[in-house]
Amino acid sequence: MVRPLRELKGFQKVALRPGERRTLTFTLDQDAFAFYNQQLARVAEPGEFELLIGSASDDIRLTGKAELLP
Repeated sequence: MVRPLRELKGFQKVALRPGERRTLTFTLDQDAFAFYNQQLARVAEPGEFELLIGSASDDIRLTGKAELLP
């Protein structure tokens, strides 16, 4: 089963004035990393995941990593 290269896992719409800053918090639990396998069972495979944060998929402004442990 082929999975997409990128998947949206969190979204917050925030209105900011020019120059304004705000801290946003996202919580990604194990289910956020899960997918349906070929047997149609929902699974979350351990591994390292790249996190991309931005205003759009083509405007990434921050990256990070998360590791899902077994």
